[in-house]
Amino acid sequence: MPVRIRMAMHGQAHRKLFHIVAINSKLRRDAKPAELLGIYDPHAFDERNPRVVRWSVDRIRYWLSVGAVPSKSVTRLLELGGILAKDSPFSSSIRPQHPVLKVKTPKAPTPPASS
Repeated sequence: MPVRIRMAMHGQAHRKLFHIVAINSKLRRDAKPAELLGIYDPHAFDERNPRVVRWSVDRIRYWLSVGAVPSKSVTRLLELGGILAKDSPFSSSIRPQHPVLKVKTPKAPTPPASS
């Protein structure tokens, strides 16, 4: 059973709430998960943080250790929360689609030293 850590959408229209869940990757988005790992509420405001995420760090690390693959959005949240390192195999770093060319700038010729 391939397990993914992804978000399940709940709540009213224009007031969505996301559950971070461990679920079989073959099931639909809002199917019954294997385990609820956290809740992400983009509308809840804290004085210091504009978005509130409540999660069980131990359970998330357990599911990652047994081979669960997080989705891109969950990976980004885990990196921002410090659970995943930036150099993890699930890293969401954006790679350019085309190779980046570095242009060498010619150096200005130095004037000869006058003696």
